[in-house]
Amino acid sequence: MRTICQLLHGLRVGGAEVLAARIARRLSIHYRFVFVCLDELGTLGEQLRDEGFVVEVLERRSGVDVACSMRLAGFLRRQRVSVVHAHQYTPFFYGVTARMLCHQPAVLFTEHGRHQPDYPRRKRIVANRLLLRKRDRVIGVGEAVRQALIDNEGIPAQRVGVVYNGVDLEPFSNHRSECMDVRREINAAANDLVIIQVARLDYLKDHATAIRTLERVLVRRPDAILVLVGEGPEEAKIRQVARDRGVYERVRFLGLRSDIPRLLAAADQFLLTSVSEGIPVTLIEALAARLPIVSTRVGGVAEVVEDGITGLLAAAGDDTALAEKVLQLAGDPEQCRQLAECGHARAAQLFSERQMHAGYVNLYEEMLRG
Repeated sequence: MRTICQLLHGLRVGGAEVLAARIARRLSIHYRFVFVCLDELGTLGEQLRDEGFVVEVLERRSGVDVACSMRLAGFLRRQRVSVVHAHQYTPFFYGVTARMLCHQPAVLFTEHGRHQPDYPRRKRIVANRLLLRKRDRVIGVGEAVRQALIDNEGIPAQRVGVVYNGVDLEPFSNHRSECMDVRREINAAANDLVIIQVARLDYLKDHATAIRTLERVLVRRPDAILVLVGEGPEEAKIRQVARDRGVYERVRFLGLRSDIPRLLAAADQFLLTSVSEGIPVTLIEALAARLPIVSTRVGGVAEVVEDGITGLLAAAGDDTALAEKVLQLAGDPEQCRQLAECGHARAAQLFSERQMHAGYVNLYEEMLRG
């Protein structure tokens, strides 16, 4: 059985990390998967170790860490890795530099999203073209991400493909009966307007805008509650913003959860306030759960949420517009129903886990054939 190495910054629970774990779990009957974290193990890394996967942590130093590349090369050699699947740009860079020191495995680079501001860097463009080999593959998780790789990384268009993120849709259809149990757990009444945001507590998700949006919604809907699910480095700042805006009692910080389907089933709307995104897994999950969505129009979001058809979109940082759209949906149950049904159909059409896995299997097989 050929060995594929999933190479990431770390294995905290986030979109790219969850997808890498799902790929390994579902495709382990075809390939042997190992994991390498450049920086940290994380909660998901601990789970994968408990399940029997090899998970190596390299403890990369800041700057260009040549010793890290050497340690990675040694791991790839010992594990007899045939394909390195690098998630995000920095893991890709270390993957292509490490393979020069070992047995030359092929490298698959999946770009999940882009940082802001996003612009071309000449040195990186030159390095990318020099380091890519003929049997390497480059994938964006959506068309917007693909175009950024062409425009800002200088990768030739014919070398960049798209494999949409996908999730197992089935678990999101079976939890409506648990709605009231969940509401009691989060101290929400049956008629409260429950708005949920599932996202890593990171600056790119701009939770401060979510807090300001809630503040505006509360003027007309004092029964509104914002449920925040996720962990991350910005938690203390987000809590302080909620206190400063006087809405802390209307925010529920649930932390990292493994029961996302039942939490979504208890909500009325899904909110996402990011300033940058690829193809957000949490939006796909909201579609699968038949939740009406209000989101910022950034990155690949518009590939998931068609404005006015499967959700409502506003500009990043515009809490006034976001609040108006939340209130619009809160006052129009029929529009909510239509958005939810169209969204569920779109998730089944484009964003199933089966389709994603088939796309990566095809790539792995191409690369293994050389």
